[in-house]
Order: sequence, then structure tokens, then C-alpha cells
Amino acid sequence: MELIKRPIHYTQEGKSIFDQFYLDEDYNVPEQKEDVRRIIQGNAECRTEDIRPVENYVKVTGKIYFRILYMTASVDSKPAVLEGSLPFEEMVYAESDGNETFFIRSMRTEFAGTVVNSRKLSLRVMAEMEIGRERLRDEELTEDVEGQIPVYRRKEKLDLLKLAVSGKDTYRIKEEIVLPGTKESIGQVLLTDIGSRKLDIRLGQDEILLRGELLVFCMYLSADEKADWIEQSVPYEGRISCDGVTESMYHHIRHSLEDTLADVRLDEDGEMRILGIEATLALRMNIYEEEETEVLRDMYSLEQVCEFDTRDVVYEELLMQNQSRCKVSERLALPELKEDVLQILHSQGSIQMESEQYTEEGIRVEGILHLSFLYLRGDDMEPYGSWQGILPFSYLIEYPDMPDHVESSLSSHVEQLAVTLAGSEAVEVKAVLAFDVFLRKQIPIEMITDVRMRPADKEAAEERPGIVGHIVQAGEDLWSLAKKYMTTVEGIMEINGLDSENVRPGDKLLILKENVSIL
Repeated sequence: MELIKRPIHYTQEGKSIFDQFYLDEDYNVPEQKEDVRRIIQGNAECRTEDIRPVENYVKVTGKIYFRILYMTASVDSKPAVLEGSLPFEEMVYAESDGNETFFIRSMRTEFAGTVVNSRKLSLRVMAEMEIGRERLRDEELTEDVEGQIPVYRRKEKLDLLKLAVSGKDTYRIKEEIVLPGTKESIGQVLLTDIGSRKLDIRLGQDEILLRGELLVFCMYLSADEKADWIEQSVPYEGRISCDGVTESMYHHIRHSLEDTLADVRLDEDGEMRILGIEATLALRMNIYEEEETEVLRDMYSLEQVCEFDTRDVVYEELLMQNQSRCKVSERLALPELKEDVLQILHSQGSIQMESEQYTEEGIRVEGILHLSFLYLRGDDMEPYGSWQGILPFSYLIEYPDMPDHVESSLSSHVEQLAVTLAGSEAVEVKAVLAFDVFLRKQIPIEMITDVRMRPADKEAAEERPGIVGHIVQAGEDLWSLAKKYMTTVEGIMEINGLDSENVRPGDKLLILKENVSIL
């Protein structure tokens, strides 16, 4: 006898690893930069350059890129910017068998800069990162058995999730912004912030289709050193070639915006009124297809003894691929702003996930929205200020009648954020948080891996009674009874006049040994 097998590939995610580290550094103001009188706002971004397992650790290296908006100490004080980077190397404990791939699932930084003197700053960075782990599993499905000896087979139909494409790719975004006529031409760019908004990812034939928006904020000095700013949404769309992908497949794609750049360009009149926007959209892709298949679960023969070995394996079935959105609306009383705030110039937000809980109604996610904004004041000596704080949130990603043994790949990002003044000493915060959900159900199976046939004990077979009365017990079905009494399901149904294979505990059945008939 020979088993008929077919390979299947899928990914298995392990438990995430959370790490937090700090950097404390002194920073000397470069000679070409003016003296620092007061820091208005500072932020930092963590960019990993390498992540790799080293014995029982994961080594993460990269740089923290910081940007500080400050007021100069000159007589005609004006805003200016300091930019730099701090290298880091973090060893995170993670037991591994060497067959896992590690990746950064999320990264968040908090940055604080204080003035030591006009030429020296103290920088403090807190970085939190969630490290994901994933392994590619190669298994074999046993679909059937073939041979010269007649065998009765029991099969089970399954809709299994099969990995079709796995990998990483990037898409380069290149767009332009033309300054409105009401804005001054750009003399010197001070501060730029480019963030991703409303990214929609779809699969096509051998390609991945992208459509999204960049939210671009640029603060600059005009030719006569007057501060001005612009904030504008920039739509983009494109495609990435991906062989083997079809529209009917399913995807879980993690994305991040990297290497953002804004440079000033001349317009047709020779004026510096065009902002060139460049960014790299990094994609980590797992693309799946559902496959309906039959798996051989049990077998027996009436002519010989059929023995087989099994192994416990776990496959996956797709429950949901969805993007769910949570709306956050809050009025914040901020007496520290006093009454001299004229306008909110720019706001930023990031999500810190605290917990994911599976309930009967769906996935309950709880977390914190970290919020900061830059504002304009009615004080010519101190024209700018910044505020940062947090907003907790709780949200249910609905999936009624959630089964047991589920796994979800969940990624989150801020899709929309607006902070507006709401009277004296208060602001109105409105945000849309997006959660990309890829929910699977785990299916444990005892997979048949080997089969052997040996001659039956003829004496024992002859001693077995030709006809048996049986009362169905809990957990029994016609298959298990046919195998136990060495007959067939069809034979039991025929002698008992059954129209279906459904039986219940307490049912009385007459079972005949195969090849025995009633005259």
C-alpha cells in the first residue's frame, strides 16, 4: 500500500517579543547653526538597519534620527532646526531553534531635549519595539491510499489556507506640491513631516495595486526670513510586480513609510515654489490562497489488518481578512495652553497597543493614542509652542461567535488625525485608527504518515459472530461501528433501513458481518 501525499506551505507566527531601551546623549550644536535659546518641539524616528538572531538573542541595530525645532538666541530670534542621529545596538533575549525569521512589527519613540547652554543640548530617547517572529512550515497532506488490497477510506473535506507568496518589496513614491499663491516662496526648509494616510492594498494578476495618501507638513523661512508653513494631502497610486498573485487570493501585508525626503525645486518662473516629495513604502508580504481539499483520516480492510502511523499537525483556515476602523473623538481641557493660542499648525499621532483579547463577539483591542501638536501663539517673543499627551482607547473588531483556537495577525496605524481649537484652553481631537486584521482558525489533525498491511487472524475472524445487536453510545458513528465489526457503512444502513449516516446515542442497530446474509 502506498499513501498519496501532497506538500503544503504556510506560515506560523510565534509570540511577539517586547523591548524597551533608552539613550542619553549630550549633543553639541554644529558651528554653522545659531545658538539655542529655547526648544519648541523635538521628535525622533527609529530606523532599524539589521535584525538577526545571535545564539539566544536577537540583535537589532540601527539609528535614532532626531529633529529639534528651536528659537535662536539672536537679537532677531527666529525658528531653526537641528537634525542628527544616534546609533544603537540592542540585544533582546529570545529563545529560538534557528528556523525563525524575526522582524520589527512596531516601533515607537519618545524624545526629550533640554538646553544645557546655548551650544549644548541633553537628549533623551525612549524606544519601544515589538519584534515579531515567523517560521515557514512545510507539511504533507495525505489525500488517499492506493494498492491491490481493497481498503475502505474515510476522508474529511477542509478549506486550508496555503501560502502562495512570501517576501519583501518596496515602492518608491515621487510626487510634487506647488505652493498656493497666498504662500511666500521658500528660502530655507526648517521642518518637514511626511506621514502615510489611507493606504488601500489590492491584489491583481501578478501584481499588487497601491493607492494611498501622504500628509505633508513643511515649515520654512521665506527669502526675507519670515516663517511660513504648508500642510497638504498628496494622493498617489502605483503597482508592484508580484508573480503568482491573483485577484482571488488573500493577503496580510505590513507596511511602513521610510526614507522620506522633501526638497525645494524651481517652478516655471524660476521661483522656489515647488516641494519635491519622495518616500519609500516598505512592504512585508504574506499572500495566501484557500484550497479545498480532502484529507485521509482513517482506513481499514476486510481482507487484511491495516495498521498506520499518525503525526499531530496543525493547519489553518481563514476566518477574516478585513480593515477595521475605530473613531476617536475627545475634547481636551488644556489650561496650560492659556489663552494665547491662535492656531494649531500640525499634529502627529502614533498607536501603542496594550492588549488583544478574543471574546465571543470578536477581538477587543485596547491601547493608547500618543498625540502631539505644534501651535502658533499670540506672543511675538515666543510665537510657537508644542503639547504632547495620550488618549486611551478600547475597540471591538467584530467577529460574532468567535471560535476557539484562533490566531490573528494585527497591524495598526493612524489613518486620520485632526486637532482643532475648541474655545479657551481646550482642543478637539478627532482621529480614525485603522486595524488590518488577518484572522485564522487553527485546525489540529492526526495526519496519517505511514501504512502497513498484514494478514488477518482467520480463526479470530471465524469466531466473530455473524450478527450483532448494538446500542449506539456517545461518540460513535456508523464508520466507527463498521470498522469495529468488520463490515461496511452501506451494509449497516441497508440492513437497518437507514436513509442517512446520522445516528444518535440510544439508537438500536442490527449489524451483520460482511458476506453474511439473512435467508
